[in-house]
Amino acid sequence: MSLVLQIALAVTLLLLFELYFCKRLITSLKTAFGDSGKIKTGSLIFLIILNVYPLYMISSLLFVELTQGRLYSQPEGGFFDYFVYFPFVILILTVAQSIIFFLIIDLLRLAVSPFLKKYKEKTKVAASWAVVATAAVFFIYVPARVIYDFSVFEVRNVVYTKATLPESLNNFKIAFIADIQADSYNTPARIGKYIDKLNATKPDLVLVGGDVITGTPEYTPTYINVAAEYLGDIKSRLGVYSCIGDHDHWAYKDDNVRSIREVSTALKEKKVDMVDNQNMTFRVGNTAIGVTFATSTYVDRIGEPLLDKLTENNHGSLKILLSHQPSQYLIDRAEKEHYDMMLAGHTHGGQLTFLFPFHNLTFTQLETQYVKGDFHFGNMLLVVTRGLGMSTVPFRYNSTPEITLITLKKN
Repeated sequence: MSLVLQIALAVTLLLLFELYFCKRLITSLKTAFGDSGKIKTGSLIFLIILNVYPLYMISSLLFVELTQGRLYSQPEGGFFDYFVYFPFVILILTVAQSIIFFLIIDLLRLAVSPFLKKYKEKTKVAASWAVVATAAVFFIYVPARVIYDFSVFEVRNVVYTKATLPESLNNFKIAFIADIQADSYNTPARIGKYIDKLNATKPDLVLVGGDVITGTPEYTPTYINVAAEYLGDIKSRLGVYSCIGDHDHWAYKDDNVRSIREVSTALKEKKVDMVDNQNMTFRVGNTAIGVTFATSTYVDRIGEPLLDKLTENNHGSLKILLSHQPSQYLIDRAEKEHYDMMLAGHTHGGQLTFLFPFHNLTFTQLETQYVKGDFHFGNMLLVVTRGLGMSTVPFRYNSTPEITLITLKKN
């Protein structure tokens, strides 16, 4: 599909999206409050604000297509972010979240209408008030939640129990984090607050699920150094160790090898090891924790022969498989080889998660069913952390960043 057709399709979908939202809300406002010129004026202002960013992107892409020129990067920071990009993302999230409930309201009205024919007008008014109230709630809730999920970090405590756990591992604490993703939006100040909260848990060992940077080639050295500096500030008795993530390959466009080399080198200088398809053994008293670092990313996936070798030769009293993505083939292998735990990140906990009755919705579910939290496979525990960073858009919505603190207990 050509770029022009892609643009046309995107514009069509966006317009249909906006048309349903505005038509439904304006109709409801008129029903609830009566027709008013202020409603039309307000909707026009809303549409203008909502479409400034799409118009900028469309004009840029068309310019590239028509002139075969270079697509300039989106401006970062300052006026453009705060007055164009951020308002667009937050408004789109608000519209999307509202539409989900608009549809529920309309479906409920359709379902009850055959039984309430003589109350048709009252049902219409009630539905209109429900639509207006829904929009009002989400115009407040969505930006408030975005700010909350940017500013707040949770410590999620997980207790792993094992009857045969050696006494020296009883009450041992493993802090698991992922997706630091240092970039222009995930600022040093934010990363620093996250690391301070991590250090307050006083972990014995820290494992990182990869993606220490987002990967913006123009500013790569800066972001690599920021990630290395703050990960180097982590205090842990047995050290800090990371597997490789998708974005760690993308520090330099079309040069994955250089990207991994420079990220790994910068981390190593701060005494943080990035481990690629290896076993590591951590001695604790008279026993050991064996960790298999398996690389599973969009760019690189561990081969079966090497995976066989690693999983068959992890002899720790507690066996952990650490990978960036919660890939099913690794889950199956870890369970088969009697691993105690598998740890993964990548999902951002469903970075944009929309409220929905009984089960919230996120695009991450299209990729994996293991979006966040704990999953049991026989005697093995899979832990998927929400991590810290963002990708695609510089916000989280209903996905508060977390530090996962795993405490080992003998039962």
